[in-house]
Amino acid sequence: MLQLVLHYDGTAFSGWQRQPDRRTVQGTLEQALSRLCNAPTAALGSGRTDAGVHARGQSVGVRVPERWTGTAIRRALNAILPRDIWVAEVHEMHDTFHARFSAIARRYRYHIGTDEGAHSPFRRGSEWALAIPMDEAALHRSAGQIQGSHSFRAFAVRGTAPPTDDHRCIVTTAQWSTRDGGLLFEIEANRFLHHMVRFLVGTMVGIASGHRSADDLAMLLAAPTNDDVSPPAPPHALFLERVRYPDALYLSPT
Repeated sequence: MLQLVLHYDGTAFSGWQRQPDRRTVQGTLEQALSRLCNAPTAALGSGRTDAGVHARGQSVGVRVPERWTGTAIRRALNAILPRDIWVAEVHEMHDTFHARFSAIARRYRYHIGTDEGAHSPFRRGSEWALAIPMDEAALHRSAGQIQGSHSFRAFAVRGTAPPTDDHRCIVTTAQWSTRDGGLLFEIEANRFLHHMVRFLVGTMVGIASGHRSADDLAMLLAAPTNDDVSPPAPPHALFLERVRYPDALYLSPT
């Protein structure tokens, strides 16, 4: 069992998950794997990323014939994959490894550009260009409220989780920082709901720009529905940064 760590530019993909007649990351990777292995070969990701969302650390589990070493399969894949997918790392894993269910944490980053240069063609595909004043202290306060164990039902797309799911996630990191030309939001949790990060960013921006009350985040964390959440932030500025697993699952050093 191998773990592939993928980088991809999500701009031209209809998300991660394989779909008929659509260009997806999973479908493109499986085509390349099947070509190299001379047999249909499945690629199981740690989770789905939506259309337009990027990754610097998508984790994928694959089984390939024994003749393929990790180094060889990485080199061969990168030789035939399109330019918007790159296999950054390959690790040998225990047979019990499952890319989705073995994960203990996932980390995302969201990039906001606040200067004029955010509209540059070299940045606008990976940043949300926002030319509006924002209260950075309000962003920090909002991020602090997100940390901990909460039901994020109000920050999820309806109908995407089983009725028995309490939508509870344990957020260990939620922080804003300034960077050259803008702002960066980082969040790490044991799991994420559909559109959760984008709903959170959209709501925090609403609070920081004065369009929402400072009390709204706490209200939404207690809400039974997503009726009052802000529109989700655009997908193109969101990156899946990494997926963490127990060290015991790795056969090769990480």
